[in-house]
Amino acid sequence: MDANEVKSELHEGPEAYKRFDAMMTGVLKVPRAVIQARVQEEKERAAKNPNRRGPKSKSKPPR
Repeated sequence: MDANEVKSELHEGPEAYKRFDAMMTGVLKVPRAVIQARVQEEKERAAKNPNRRGPKSKSKPPR
């Protein structure tokens, strides 16, 4: 690679804005309820993992 040849992920100008706008439009099309349901499913799935790191949730004592 030549010193003058730099590959960058950063693009500026109208094309960058068009890509950003298209991405944000796709993100904002997802309803909030769907996102909240996915987050809740992930939390429930993570809580079932016995090897997870971090603080464990308190379990209710059996009756």
